Amino acid sequence: MAKVRTQYVCQNCGYNSPRYLGRCPNCGEWNTFVEEQVQSSTGAATKAKTTTLTGLVSKPQKISEINSHETPRVKTRLNELNRVLGGGIVPGSLILIGGDPGIGKSTLLLQVSGQLSDDHHRVLYVSGEESGTQIKMRAERLHVAGDNFYVYPETNMDSIRDTIRDLKPEFVVIDSVQTMQATDVSSAIGSVSQIREVTAQLMQIAKSNNITIFVVGHVTKGGALAGPKILEHMVDTVLYFEGDLHHTYRILRSVKNRFGSTNELGIFEMHTNGLTEVKNPSEIFLEERLRDATGSAVVVSLEGTRPILVEIQALVTPTVYGNAQRTATGLSRNRVSLIMAVLEKRANLMLQNQDAYLKAAGGVKLDEPAIDLAIAVAIASSYRDKGTRPSDAFVGEVGLTGEIRRVNRIEQRVAEAQKLGFQRIFVPKNNLKGWNPPTGIEVIGVATLREALRLALA
Repeated sequence: MAKVRTQYVCQNCGYNSPRYLGRCPNCGEWNTFVEEQVQSSTGAATKAKTTTLTGLVSKPQKISEINSHETPRVKTRLNELNRVLGGGIVPGSLILIGGDPGIGKSTLLLQVSGQLSDDHHRVLYVSGEESGTQIKMRAERLHVAGDNFYVYPETNMDSIRDTIRDLKPEFVVIDSVQTMQATDVSSAIGSVSQIREVTAQLMQIAKSNNITIFVVGHVTKGGALAGPKILEHMVDTVLYFEGDLHHTYRILRSVKNRFGSTNELGIFEMHTNGLTEVKNPSEIFLEERLRDATGSAVVVSLEGTRPILVEIQALVTPTVYGNAQRTATGLSRNRVSLIMAVLEKRANLMLQNQDAYLKAAGGVKLDEPAIDLAIAVAIASSYRDKGTRPSDAFVGEVGLTGEIRRVNRIEQRVAEAQKLGFQRIFVPKNNLKGWNPPTGIEVIGVATLREALRLALA
């Protein structure tokens, strides 16, 4: 008989304790411990878990005997998804997709499943939240069909494992991991222990049988993936599907990828018949920009390997309270406060009695040092009530002493601005060495913040 013991598990981080604690010593959250019964696995059960679906047990190999040829990727018809995954889907990988409820995770995976089925790949779509009829209704709206597309409404991992063994699919979608249940774990569905065990079983299935598995994960109100942090460490790729429910644009962002670069970005637009790709996101972010507006500056931001032009807007007004407010949307509030302090000290702008409201237009989030100069120009433009030229773009990191520091991949940034018709771009002076700027755009090198403001707001 397997021995059953009781433990208390933090539902926020997965920390285990033999007794109840009011505050988790690992993550610091209060009242997150839940009592769970854990059944110790016997030797036979442990051996059964490590056996592949084909009945073979993996054995150690010498590293010199392992074939190191690169596995060919499977490309989907969505180039934006291929870009975020690093060039396509790697067979045998475990991919976790998280996002807010209703953002379009199931829609994206249903479209991808239909496309893979049309390309003669066998796909198994396992749903723990919808019935087969409900999935069929959504599939008809998205025009998804195929003889190689199988739908399986189930939450029991034993049944799912048996179905995968019999069907032998190339791709499996689990929607969602919080609804799956491992029978040898006695805790409630969606608990930390269940999520950890289900993910471990899915990883074993993917690696030992070369099956690509997409896993949908819910997010907490703070925006992080629900469940223990080890969930993100176990999978190969972590994707976040972001966007405002009141807008049609969706952003697919890679935060972890063992087979490609991280921080890649893919942009989609939601329609009644599904998601479509956005070929040129810079035009979308700039299409509603006013020509003579003050407090506006365009930055060429680099998201992974893609340069994107985004408008940064600033509104600076005298404060009516004792302490000035600093509000930022899509930008780091600490970065905004730092740049305002540099403007006050190095550019003689009296901002300590001014409220500042900043945002990155279009709902995109920017978090790289190269956006500093555009933020500073937008703040100074609003404070002086003097607009910038609509054909100017700005790239550069601002130091605490007021210097403009070099940034990476300046050639791609300038080329993107020139392609969209910008006539001038302000860049760090040290970035002008070692390359020839393209024709049709004036590249202005600036060394200090004071010099940049003098030329941009002349």
